[in-house]
Formats: sequence, structure tokens, C-alpha cells
Amino acid sequence: MSPIKKVLLSGLMMALPLQALATTESIVLGMGCFWGAEKRMSEIPGVLDVESGYAGGDAKRADYRDVLNLEKAIRSGKSDERNHAEVVKVTFDTDRVGLERVLIKFWENHNPTQGDRQGNDVGSNYRSAIYTTGDEQRRSALKTRDTYQQALTAAGYGPITTEIAPLRNYNSAEDYHQDYLKKNPDGYCGLGGTKVAYPGEAAQPTPERLDANALDAKRQLIVFEAEDCPFCKQFRAEVLDDWSSKVPVVSTFNPQPPEGWKLEKALFATPTMVLFENGKEVSRYTGYKGDKDRFWKWLGFQILTPDQKRIAFEQGTERAFTGSHLDEKRPGFFVDPITGAPLFRSDTKFESGTGWPSFFNPVAGAITLHEDNSHGMRRTEVRSASSGIHLGHVFDDGPPPTGKRYCINGNVLSFVPDPQ
Repeated sequence: MSPIKKVLLSGLMMALPLQALATTESIVLGMGCFWGAEKRMSEIPGVLDVESGYAGGDAKRADYRDVLNLEKAIRSGKSDERNHAEVVKVTFDTDRVGLERVLIKFWENHNPTQGDRQGNDVGSNYRSAIYTTGDEQRRSALKTRDTYQQALTAAGYGPITTEIAPLRNYNSAEDYHQDYLKKNPDGYCGLGGTKVAYPGEAAQPTPERLDANALDAKRQLIVFEAEDCPFCKQFRAEVLDDWSSKVPVVSTFNPQPPEGWKLEKALFATPTMVLFENGKEVSRYTGYKGDKDRFWKWLGFQILTPDQKRIAFEQGTERAFTGSHLDEKRPGFFVDPITGAPLFRSDTKFESGTGWPSFFNPVAGAITLHEDNSHGMRRTEVRSASSGIHLGHVFDDGPPPTGKRYCINGNVLSFVPDPQ
């Protein structure tokens, strides 16, 4: 080859995209929300490109709004059309990674037994799917499915529900959906698969299950987390790190409950907070996006008495001289009955003669004040800053130095005495 031809060929190779220099293949996969699917599949060595899209439905053309609107119509019984699934088109260099390896990672990176759902996302548009473009892809999809089913069955999972069908009506998703988690690193995450290894693959290390003997058998809150879940980190920073509730809490990366304890159903997203009583799940709170008030309200509905809930969540009032803590004078703090956050110090309590515990000063930052025009009166409502529950009202007829009387329902206070 002449030097001139070599230079021309070299320049041509530099101008071509990477895919043009490789022997490539593409396959379309549905793993629930395509944001996480795109990220996970792009991390496979040898994968050149992952594009988010929609496929497998009856419509030849569809965008994100079309898919959501059709799903609403299907669920309300107004349409029997087949909806598109959120999918990713995975293009890979066949000299570096084979189709079977791509499919193995597909199986391991989501839960293919959940039907029309994945994680927090529910609907036929979030179904697990493999859309093939030839007999070889179909054979490989069926073979790897049957092999992985054996491992799932041995681990206690049900049958795989993944749709395996010829590709039809593929549409690329909008630009803002492409590389979404690169642009938004705090985006949605689920559990990241079943943690069941494909036969012959190295099993992912599974953290040890919690020891039931180290927990409170009567009532215990367990937070199920995932290592790469930003919402788990947010929940930890905003709630767990300052935990002072009387309900004991522990967190784990293992999706199974302690030995001998029972979940009502499998976990499908993180973080999931499960309240156990006597080793059995009584309630759960799934997902967290900075909604602290909603979380504390959920916990409050589980642990407060009916009378406490009426006061806390319905702005109720106990009858005068019937509530708790009227005669409590020990040194200590009156705290929120749900969060355990300090509200009033006992040395700010005084005898008002009204029949309700009264204080002239709250703990700094412990309460919030709100206008209350109910019952034909103009009053100032007092709520707990940590949980948002109703505590009582504040009036301008208290003693010095503040001149305030925080008139509080005793039944929504807990008392924590100072250590002796």
C-alpha cells in the first residue's frame, strides 16, 4: 500500500464513529423505567450505545405522553390496545461481548417475575420484555430465560413473566430521557434486581440477614436499603441520622426479613420502611423523596392511640383535666410522641389552672405556628416541627419572661426524664 493510501485510510478510520469500526448487533430490552435500564446496560464492557425508547405496542408512532395516556385508558377499561413498553436499544460490539452475556446482565439487573411492574412503577408500559430481530436472538432469549428460571425457582421466586416477541413499532424516546441518570444522578432507583446470580456467574455478595434476637420482637421498624440508591441516602440524612423516636429502627441491605419474621409481600423498591409487630409486618412505607411529614404521619397512624390520632391529625382537643402530664414536674423534656424530638423543657411548664399542660417557652425550632380560624375563633395553632402534628394553641396570657401560654394537649406529649 502506498504511503498516500495509508494516510487516506487512516484519516477515514479516524472520521468514522466507533460503531462503524466494529461488528455490531442491537437488541431491544424492557426492564421497567428506562432510566435505570439505560444506566445498567451501558456499564457492560463492549456495549457501545444504549438508547431509551418505546416498543411492542400497537401504535406505529408514540411518545412519552402517548404511552402514559394509553396506559390510563387501559387501566380504566377504555382501551384494549396493546401499549408500548419503556425499552432500551442496546448496541454492542460482538467481538468484545456476546449476545448471551448481554442477556445474562439483562436478567440479573431487574426482577423479571413482577408482571406489569418494576420497582415503584406499575403498568403494562413497565413490563419486562425482550424484543428480537431474528431467530438467533429469540433462541438465545428463550435459552437464557429457562436457565435463569432455574436459579430464580431455587431462590424462592415465581415464574418469569418477561414478554419475548419480535420487535415491532420501535420509537426513540425524547432527548430529555436519553442518559437521564447521567444528567440527574439523584434520579429514581429500585432494588436493582433479585440478587440471584445467573447459573455459572459469580453470585453478588448478599449482606447477612438481620438477627431477630438483636431486635425488639414486640415492635421494630426495619429500613430496607440499596447501596446505590440516592433516596436511601436522603432518607438517612433527613430522618435516620437524628432518630430519637421510641420505635426502635435498624437498616439493612438484605431484602429478606430476619429469620422467622414475615413480610406480607416481596419488596420492590428502596427505601422501604416496614413496621413489624411480633415478627409480622403490620404496615410499610415505600419510597422517599424528601416527604418527611408524610413518613411521620404514616408512622404516627401505626403507633398512636385513637385518641392521640384524633388530636394529632384532626386538630382535636382532649377534655380539660383529663390529659396526661398535668402533674409532671420532674426535670426532663416533653417530646413529640412520634419522632421523639424535644418540644418543651419541664422548667418552662407552669400551672395555668386551665386543665391542660401549659408552657411559657418551647425548645428552639421545635414548633411551628399557624393561623386557625376554626369554630368561629381566631387563634394561633401550635404544631410539632418534626412531625407536623397538631399540639394545641398559644395565647398571650402567660407569665414572664415571654408572656406566652402554650396550651398543649397532654395526650400528644411523651415525657423523657433527665438521666439520674
